[in-house]
Amino acid sequence: MLYAVVDIETTGGYAAAHAITEVAVFIHNGDSVVESFQTLVNPDQHIPAHITALTGIDNDMVASAPLFPEVAEKLFGMLADKVFVAHNVNFDYSFLQHQFAQCGYRLDCRKLCTVRLARKIFPGLPSYSLGKLCHSLAISITERHRAAGDARATATLFGKLLQADAEAVVPAMLKKSSKEQNLPPNLNKQDFLSLPDQPGVYYFKNAKGRILYIGKALNLKKRVTGHFTGNGKSRQRQEFLRNIYTIEHQVCGSELMALILEATEIKRYWPENNRAMKRYEPKYELYIFEDQKGYLRLGIDKSRKNHMALHDFATITEGYNFLERLATEHRLCHKLSFLQKTAGGCQAVASGMCSGACLGHESAEAYNRRVNQALAAVQDTLPSFMMRQPGRTSGETACLWVEKGRFYGMGYIPDDLDYSHVSELKNYLTPYPSNRYILNLLFAQATRFPQSVVTLDGLNMELIAC
Repeated sequence: MLYAVVDIETTGGYAAAHAITEVAVFIHNGDSVVESFQTLVNPDQHIPAHITALTGIDNDMVASAPLFPEVAEKLFGMLADKVFVAHNVNFDYSFLQHQFAQCGYRLDCRKLCTVRLARKIFPGLPSYSLGKLCHSLAISITERHRAAGDARATATLFGKLLQADAEAVVPAMLKKSSKEQNLPPNLNKQDFLSLPDQPGVYYFKNAKGRILYIGKALNLKKRVTGHFTGNGKSRQRQEFLRNIYTIEHQVCGSELMALILEATEIKRYWPENNRAMKRYEPKYELYIFEDQKGYLRLGIDKSRKNHMALHDFATITEGYNFLERLATEHRLCHKLSFLQKTAGGCQAVASGMCSGACLGHESAEAYNRRVNQALAAVQDTLPSFMMRQPGRTSGETACLWVEKGRFYGMGYIPDDLDYSHVSELKNYLTPYPSNRYILNLLFAQATRFPQSVVTLDGLNMELIAC
């Protein structure tokens, strides 16, 4: 078997917008290097100053170098039938695959990453960057950050890895069934292998344990595999994969529960790579407060963090329409409810629809009773129900609980529990924050699968037949 040990230098960090400035290939037969090739490449774009400072390659050096299409045929011939080996292999591979494709070649090699191999064959070293790894293993490395120097050192490292591979790590990685070569270079394979084929939520973490991304899945292993499949060329993908060191997960009984847990955890941790869920916020809410004269005031305002709202709305018009109906049905003062903003008393005083609280003609005590009656009426119209879902294992049933129009929480209940004692069910539930997104998920599920819903009789919490 022949291995092509590769290193490239580039104008930047991702293939979609940058290009190769230098490439070196050392063909290794398992014992030694038998052939080599290296060349500067004219990237046909400007080399930034910080790249020149790192590699020493400037625009003048590549001005007379061949363009990539001029070396593509020779390079492809060296790589196409070999095992592609590199330190952080997906970076080098993504650039070459991208530039080969622009020349009409399709690079499709088996890959080996010397970062991943070194972590398995030489565990416990202080660092697995190429420079520090070579220092730990007494490998001479010259012309650092030049393609030939780094590729030569990587070839020597690869030879040492092959010699020390007592547990046949390399053959295992090369098996078609192995996903090893697709995994991020710093990820422990065991984290990936421990993922079950069940619904749940997964967490990608960096070297310091900080959460980079939270996702949900109907099948955890399949979904996470999807993140690592292919050779994405964007800077975001390259940096994202490079920073993944660990994966953690929570198994859920159903995809619905995974969706709710994902939404809650994203709001809790705000990972830098989660964007879509962050954009969801209820825009307007119904609030209540007591003014200086002792009158309870209802009002619609923009959503505020850490403020308990009575109801939320997608638009301000929806909120004001709701409050106006409430005020009309219960003879609440439009002025005190911020529905009328003109000077003077409420316009509804003359018609008898307002008892004059805004003019001091009705006591705060009497007015507040009607406000509380209005809120109680609203509460009575809000649904309370329990939704059953599959459990994580046999012998348990998942339960999601909505009480008075708000999501209370969810959990797993033993199948042998007496469901007639509804109050005991809450002992098995974990409370979660409620928001419109979660409620919309639950109401949509309840509409699609009414047989899974058990309604609850308000105050008595008695079970009613579905």
